[in-house]
Amino acid sequence: SRRLPHARVVSSGLTRSCGSFRAPTGCEKAVRMLRHPIAGAGLLSRGASRPPAKLPTLAKRGVGRPVDSFAALRSSVSRQQRSVRVRSVAQPEVAPSTKIELDNAVDSKYTVIEISGAKVPGLLHSISGALRDLGLEVAKATVEGDDSSFDDKFYVQRESGGKLTDDQQIKEVIMALEALLKAKATIKAQGRAGTSRPQFASNITTSTKRMQTLMDTYMKNDVLSIQEGIINHVEYTMARSRYKFDDFEAYQATSLSLRDRLIERWNDTQTFIKEQDPKRVYYMSMEFLMGRSLLNTLYNLDIHGPYSEALHELGYELEQIAERERDAALGNGGLGRLASCFLDSMATLNLPAWGYGIRYSYGMFRQSIVNGFQHEQPDYWLNFGNPWEIERLIVQYPIKFYGHVSVANEDGRQVFKWNAGEQVTAVAYDNPIPGFGTRNCINLRLWAAKPAKEFDLEAFNTGDYVAAILSKQRAETLSSVLYPDDRTYEGKELRLKQQHFFVSATVQDVVRRYVESHPGDWDQFASKVSFQLNDTHPTIAVAELMRQLMDDHRLGWTKSFDICNGVFAFTNHTVLPEALEKWPIGLMEKLLPRHMQIIYDMNYRFLQQVRSRYGDDWERIGRMSIIEDANGEKFVRMAYLAVVASHTVNGVAAIHSEIIKDTIFKDFYEMFPDKFQNKTNGV
Repeated sequence: SRRLPHARVVSSGLTRSCGSFRAPTGCEKAVRMLRHPIAGAGLLSRGASRPPAKLPTLAKRGVGRPVDSFAALRSSVSRQQRSVRVRSVAQPEVAPSTKIELDNAVDSKYTVIEISGAKVPGLLHSISGALRDLGLEVAKATVEGDDSSFDDKFYVQRESGGKLTDDQQIKEVIMALEALLKAKATIKAQGRAGTSRPQFASNITTSTKRMQTLMDTYMKNDVLSIQEGIINHVEYTMARSRYKFDDFEAYQATSLSLRDRLIERWNDTQTFIKEQDPKRVYYMSMEFLMGRSLLNTLYNLDIHGPYSEALHELGYELEQIAERERDAALGNGGLGRLASCFLDSMATLNLPAWGYGIRYSYGMFRQSIVNGFQHEQPDYWLNFGNPWEIERLIVQYPIKFYGHVSVANEDGRQVFKWNAGEQVTAVAYDNPIPGFGTRNCINLRLWAAKPAKEFDLEAFNTGDYVAAILSKQRAETLSSVLYPDDRTYEGKELRLKQQHFFVSATVQDVVRRYVESHPGDWDQFASKVSFQLNDTHPTIAVAELMRQLMDDHRLGWTKSFDICNGVFAFTNHTVLPEALEKWPIGLMEKLLPRHMQIIYDMNYRFLQQVRSRYGDDWERIGRMSIIEDANGEKFVRMAYLAVVASHTVNGVAAIHSEIIKDTIFKDFYEMFPDKFQNKTNGV
C-alpha cells in the first residue's frame, strides 16, 4: 500500500481478503486522511476527493514538510511499525443481545438498518462512518436506548440512489457491521473505549439525548486527531490554505484546537456544578497576570508530547510557535500573578470557582531599551485577537454612573431609585482555566466596556462627526488601560469608574445566576455564594451588592447587610497606612451617588456598634470611621469598608498578618479578633 500512487488510494474502509475483513494499514489511513475532506465522517470517509496540490508547492510549509509529502508519512509509519510489537487478539463473538436488521418495507424511499446492543462510547460515529465507507448515504438516524444499551435506526440508500436490494451488498453491509461491533466489544473489554463524557440527568429530551450520543466521548489526543484539528482550523476557521501557513497562523490554529478540548471540559464542569449546586467562590481582582496559555494548557492536559510530534510532522516546531503568543499582561506583578495562581490551584483542586476582572485592551506596557534607558510603549496585546477567549455577546449588563437618587413610597416603605446620568454596557469574555491532572475546567470572566448607544446618527447627519462616536470612545476608555495615572482628578475618576464597572457587572452576573437556581429564596445566598476581594480595588462591590438587594430586589437593610457580611472576604496586601486606598467624598457623591448614601448609612450603624462597645471614645471612633475627615477633606477608606462588611480578613504571610493586627487594623482586631486570619501566598 505504501507504493500506491495518489490517484489510486484505496477508499474502502474494510478490505475484503479470503472471506474475512482486513483492517487497513496505518499508512493507508494516513494517506486517506490527507486525501479525503478533513471535515468528513472520519479517516475512511468515502466522500468526493479533494484535488492534490502540486508537490513542489509543499516545499516550504504545510501538511508535509519535504517535497514528497508522503515520504515523511511513510517514514513516520515505518518507525512506529518498527517500535511496536503486533500480536493477534482474539475477537469476541457478537454479544447475543446485539441485533442487526435490514428492512426495506418500513420506508418507501430508504432501507432501514436497525442496530442494537451494549452501549460503547463513540459507536454512533463509527457506525455512520462505516456505512459511508460502504457506499451508503445516511439520510437520517434515530437514537434510542439508556445508559447501558442502544437501539439506533439508520435510514440509508445507495450513492446512486435507491434502496439496498442486491443480496451480496446486503451481506457485505451486515458482515462489516458485525466486524465493527466485534472490534468495539474488544476495545471496551480491554478498557480502551475512549474517555466517555459524563451524562447529566437534568432536562433530558429527545434532542438532548441525541446530542449526548453525538458527543459522548472527549476529543482524541493521538497525533493524527491533533493534526486533523489543527488543519481544520487553518482552513475552516482562519480560511487559510492548508498547504501553506506561517508560524503565527500555526500558533492560532494550534491554540484553537486546544481551546476545543478546553471547551468540552468547561461545558461539562459548568453543567456538573449547576446540577450539584454547591457553594461557589468568585475571585474578584483588578489584575490577572495570566502570561501565555499555550504551553500551560498542554502541560495541564498532559498532551505536550503528542502536540509537539503532530506539529513537527506538519513542518512546525512547538517551541517556535509558542513564542508567537502575546502575554496576557493584565496585571502589574505580584497581585495579578497571585490571582492567576489561585485560579490554577482552584481548578486543580476541583473547586467550584470563577475569576472576575477587566479585559484591558492594552497590557501593562511594552518595554524597549534605547541608549541604556527604558522606554515604554502601549502593549496592544489584542492586535491579532486572542484565540483563547470566548466572546459572550449575549452576556451583557448595564453599568450606571453619575445622575441623582430619587425616593418613592411603595407599600408603606421607602424605595430608592438611581437615575443615572451615563450608562455603558459590560460584555463578557470567558477564558477557560484547566486544572492539572483533572478534567475540571473553571472560568475567568473578563469584562469589556461597550457603549450603551453605539452610534449617534443624528449628530453624524448634522455634520458633528466627532460627537457621533464620542460615547463609544468614552465607554471603551473604561477597559483600555490597567491603572490609569491617578495624579489628576480625571485619572482618579477613571480609576474609580473602572472599579465600579467591573464589580457591578460581576455582582449582576452572580445574582442573576443565583436567582435562576433559587428564585425568590434569599436565605441561601450566603451558603451558595462567596466573594473574595483581592485587595481594596473591588471593595465598592459591598455597596453595589447592597444597592442591588435593596433597590432591585426590595430586601430590607438588615437582611441585605447580613447577606453581605456572609459572602464577602477580604485579602489585604499592604502594611503602609498611606498605601490604603481612599476616595474623595466629592468624587464618590458625583460618580456613585446611591453608593455614597449606602456607605454613609453603613458607617453610621457601624459607629453605633463601636460606641456601644467602647463608649464615647471619640478618638477611637474617629480612627475606626469608614469616612475620614482630615484637614477639612473627607475620604472614603475603602480598606475599612472591606473590613466592616467582610466575615474574614487575611494577610498574605504570617509576619504580614501579625503586622496588620498591630498597625493599620489594630482597632478592628481588638473589636473583631475572630475575623483575622493568615493565608500564606507562595508555592
